[in-house]
Amino acid sequence: MKYYIETYGCQMNVADSDLIASILNEAGYQPANGIDEADLLLFNTCSVREHAEQRVLGRISNERHRKKSKPGLKIILLGCMAQRIGQKLLSEDTGIDYVVGVDQYRALPAILKGEPSALLDFDSSEVYEKLMPMHSGSRCGFVTIIRGCNNFCTYCIVPYVRGRERSRPYQEIVNDVRRALDMGLKDITLLGQNVNSYSWQDTSFPKLLRAINEIEGLYRLRFITSHPKDFSDELIETMRDCDKICEHIHLPLQSGDTETLDRMNRGYSYEHYLSRVQKLRSAIPNVAITTDLIAGFPGETETQFEATLAAMQEIEFDYAFCFKYSPRSGTQAADYQEQLSEATRLERLQRMIDLQRDITYRKFQNQIGKTVEVYVEDISKKSKEQISGKTRDFKIAVLSGKESQIGSLIEAKVIDATAGTLICE
Repeated sequence: MKYYIETYGCQMNVADSDLIASILNEAGYQPANGIDEADLLLFNTCSVREHAEQRVLGRISNERHRKKSKPGLKIILLGCMAQRIGQKLLSEDTGIDYVVGVDQYRALPAILKGEPSALLDFDSSEVYEKLMPMHSGSRCGFVTIIRGCNNFCTYCIVPYVRGRERSRPYQEIVNDVRRALDMGLKDITLLGQNVNSYSWQDTSFPKLLRAINEIEGLYRLRFITSHPKDFSDELIETMRDCDKICEHIHLPLQSGDTETLDRMNRGYSYEHYLSRVQKLRSAIPNVAITTDLIAGFPGETETQFEATLAAMQEIEFDYAFCFKYSPRSGTQAADYQEQLSEATRLERLQRMIDLQRDITYRKFQNQIGKTVEVYVEDISKKSKEQISGKTRDFKIAVLSGKESQIGSLIEAKVIDATAGTLICE
C-alpha cells in the first residue's frame, strides 16, 4: 500500500511528517509519487489558528470523492487538530477514517489494520527514540530536541494539543544530527516549542549546542523557537562562541506593551525583551532577529497597539510573522471580555505588516554590495538557470548556478534586493 502525507503548520509538523513516513516505511508501506496513486491519505495538521483547521477540513472534503473510485482508500487525520477535535470529527460525516494524536504515531501501522479508529492519549514518556526521520524534500535537516510546552500563554492551544515538555536524550539528538549529515544534510535546525527549556540529565541547552557544534561535517546549526523569558546570558555566549551557530535568532515578542504581555502570560516585560536584544547585538553585532507579533489581542487599546509599532521601530526586526489574534476555544484568552472586532484586528494587522515591510526592505537593501555565504538548497522556482538558498542570517538568496551546486556553500556578492530576497552574483 502507498501513502501520501500533506503537512500543515510549523517546522515541528514538518519534522513529525518525516517521522511518520519513517514509521510507515518500516511497516512496509511505500510513499506514493502523487496523491492519485495513494491508498492512504494522511493529513498532519495544525491548530494554532482557526484558519489552519478550516484549510484542512476543506482539503479533506475535496478529497473524499476519491473513495468512490478507490473504495479501500483511507483518510487519516494526525497531529494537533486530531488531538483537539479528532474524536468529534470521527462522529460526523467528514470522510475521516482514523484520528491519531501527537504521541501515538508508533501505533499508526496497527491502527491501519483495524481498531481502534482513534488513538489520542498523551504519553509523557514518548519522545520517539530510536526512530530516524526521512528528511524528505530538503537539503536542510530538522532534529526535534524537546516536545510539548509548559508555558500556557493565554492565547495558545499548543500545550493542550502537544502535552507537557519532555526532552529527548542527549545522545539520541547527537546521533540524529550525525545521521542527517550522512544523508547529505549540512544545515541542521534543532526544534522545540521552547528549545531553551531543553534539559537531559546534566546537559543544558547551551551544553547541547556546544557539543553539536563540534560534530565534523556540519556546516550550519540553527534552533527554533526560543522563549524570551529564559533566553539566558549563557545561551548568548554560546551563540557567540560556536562558529557553526548561525547569526540568526527567532525570538517571539508578540506585543510591545508590558500590560498586554502580562495578559498573554508571556512571563517577561518589554523592557526585559529589549535587554535581551541589546545583549545579543552586543555579543553578535551582525545577528539577524526575527519575531512573531499579534495584532488585536483582547482588550488591547490603540495606545497599547502603538507601543508594539514603536517596539518594531526601536528593535528593527529583520522579519516579523504578523498575525491577527485568533480565538482558540479552550484557551484562557478566548473567554476574555473586550474581544476586539474583526475589522479592528484586520486594520491593526495591516498597519503592522506595512511597517515591517518597510523595515525589512531597508534591511535587505543594506546588504547590497556585501559578500554573503549561501548554502544552496534548490534550483530557483523562477528560473532553471538560477540556484537558491539561505545566508547564515536566514535571508533567501538567488544567484546564477547549476543543480550540481545544491548542498554546497558559495560566497556571493549581493547586487540587488527585494523585501524578501537577495539577488547575488
